[in-house]
Amino acid sequence: MVSLWTCGTMGRKFFSLGGTLGWGMIWERFSWEYVQRGLYHRQKWVRALTLLGLCLAFGLPVGAIIGLLGGLYGSVTLVALAVGYLMLRSPLVSLVVLIGIICLLPFAALPVDIGFSPTLLDLALVVTFFVWLGRLVTGRERGFIATSPTLGVVIFILLAIFSFVAGLGHAPLTANVLRHFVEILLSISIFILVINVVRKERDLYPLVLALILAGLAEALIGVVLYVLPKDLSVRLLSLLRVVRYPAGSQVLRYVEDNPELPLRAVATSIDPNVLGGLLIFTTTITAAQALAAKPLLPRKWLVLILVTMGLCMVLTFSRGAFVGLFVALLFLGLVRYRRILWLSLAALAVMAVLPPAQAYVQHFIEGLRGQDLATQMRFGEYKDALILISRYPWFGVGFAGTPDIDTYLGVSSVYLLIAEEMGVVGLVAFLGTLAAFLVSFFQVRRHCSTDSRLEPIFFGTCAAVAGAMVGGAVDHYLFNLDFPHAAALLWLTVGIGTASIRLVRERIGRGD
Repeated sequence: MVSLWTCGTMGRKFFSLGGTLGWGMIWERFSWEYVQRGLYHRQKWVRALTLLGLCLAFGLPVGAIIGLLGGLYGSVTLVALAVGYLMLRSPLVSLVVLIGIICLLPFAALPVDIGFSPTLLDLALVVTFFVWLGRLVTGRERGFIATSPTLGVVIFILLAIFSFVAGLGHAPLTANVLRHFVEILLSISIFILVINVVRKERDLYPLVLALILAGLAEALIGVVLYVLPKDLSVRLLSLLRVVRYPAGSQVLRYVEDNPELPLRAVATSIDPNVLGGLLIFTTTITAAQALAAKPLLPRKWLVLILVTMGLCMVLTFSRGAFVGLFVALLFLGLVRYRRILWLSLAALAVMAVLPPAQAYVQHFIEGLRGQDLATQMRFGEYKDALILISRYPWFGVGFAGTPDIDTYLGVSSVYLLIAEEMGVVGLVAFLGTLAAFLVSFFQVRRHCSTDSRLEPIFFGTCAAVAGAMVGGAVDHYLFNLDFPHAAALLWLTVGIGTASIRLVRERIGRGD
């Protein structure tokens, strides 16, 4: 009788606990407890059976997957399952994986067709939002944070949806356009997710380290592929055809797409200008760390990383990205680290006199004078874009196409592109949101402690956004349906910067 009563009591407690914590957590807790008991049991045969059971539990599924899919695909599947499990465990891990995909495999797609080929970026975005929303619904996320410029981000998203729907009146909707538009919306919404996931200063560290290390890996790939023989570089880049990357000689890019002119570094970003845009963010954030009193990595390694990123930036021959990076470093020097001004000037002087850099200097000067074909084509795009904007000034023509046969969507400027697609109203919302972010930065910058690890994150992310805004004046990747990962990188960085601003304000409130 006592045993039955005890079992009943334990059962009621178990089911009550299951309703409170969730059955998944209860099963995990009890199963791990039994495994620990078996591994540390006083009887050898119990320990041996437990170890054998663990080996079978892990070995059989692994062997089955590799046996069915083969060594390569089986191993990739196992890695993907492990990464997916970790992503489901934590939205912070999901963001780290997302950063890796943005920097290293932004265009990789699964070799399956479900009407379209889902990309790794699609999957990472969906999983990241699923995990965060799940925690929010179940109450595991502590409230919702909506600090400035959250309202601007929401307004910008709503205006994008309005322009998209309105634009369907003169252009047909295709699955490809719809998919890319949803990717852009999720990329912008990354901002809201970041400021809610990053609750404490230590939450910033893995995200910043992921940006630095993934940026380093992409820069190394770009430099190595640049110096290797062209045939070997083509073969190596063509290996990515299994994840729907382009293959063949087209993977190499040249100035003005002319093989007689200098080669441009592309790494795995396909487009050298997009690679340059990525390096604006990662190089600026790394530079702030290298000059900080308490960096996240040893200073000597940060200097080597910085040199590698700077070399890759030069090899992209992306003049807009180079100007954006220069402005970002200038911003960083004026608001905090004065030494970077002299270091930047020294780097420019070296570039001006070194013979290998003469081709880049000449290319840059030709762009300033408007003498090369690429710059002249840009001027033509700007003229056509202004014609389209003048006809549909307020809310643009949407994202699917234009109403007039003599106009087209697409221009090498993020601001003119937004004005084409969303009109002047959308452009004002975009600029107003980023301006609100920078205003928040200037309001608290004097109060950021110089002896904390938060300082370089605070200054580096804000400077990177400022540099990207300048680079975006002559390129379109920050709001282009074909480059959703670039938009995700922009708003992720704005989110990290906003979270650091909030943490600085919290320090001020505590009197630290």
